[in-house]
Amino acid sequence: MKISRRNFLWVSGAAITASLAAKLGCAPKEPVVDPGEEQVGVEPEELRVQYASTVTQICSICGVGCGVLCYVEDGKITAVEGDPDHPINEGALCSKGSALYNMYYIYDEKGNAIQNPQRMTKVLYRAPKATDWVEKSLDWAIDEIAKRTKATRDEYFKEKNAAGQTVNRCEALAWVGSAMCTNEENYLFRKLVAATGIVNNDHCARL
Repeated sequence: MKISRRNFLWVSGAAITASLAAKLGCAPKEPVVDPGEEQVGVEPEELRVQYASTVTQICSICGVGCGVLCYVEDGKITAVEGDPDHPINEGALCSKGSALYNMYYIYDEKGNAIQNPQRMTKVLYRAPKATDWVEKSLDWAIDEIAKRTKATRDEYFKEKNAAGQTVNRCEALAWVGSAMCTNEENYLFRKLVAATGIVNNDHCARL
């Protein structure tokens, strides 16, 4: 459908006029309902979160740290919305934060909430030059990361630079922070990075 410049200006003007009229009180008044009068055929709306417990959390999308309210029922998240009491976002969420629920669950063809199959819940490892992923335990992954980190640090650690100055650093390792971590966790990570001698460190929100 093609819209001419004249029709576009006419539609835009009509929309602006209607919005101004509503703000100035020109919109039709809603009928006044007597509180004592019985409402026939009107049933109260059943909220999806009326039986859920509210858990405060931080949005895991970026590093801004917006507060969210997670409604949990029977161990499952039923809804997510912005926390109006949080000082950063005051209840507002961006488009990605508004879709935070879909990181955990998606809807099937019948409209039932099911766990998102694309969400990673297990450790998968692919050996060098291998084509298949192998499921591993979390303890194995932590031990493997620790062994490889120590081996790399021992091999490439530098006590002095070319000018003979003491540097105590390892340039073969890098560290990228996570927005899903709290300030306290990131503080501990930064202390670990400094103690290890890693100088290539950054944060995902700044990248």
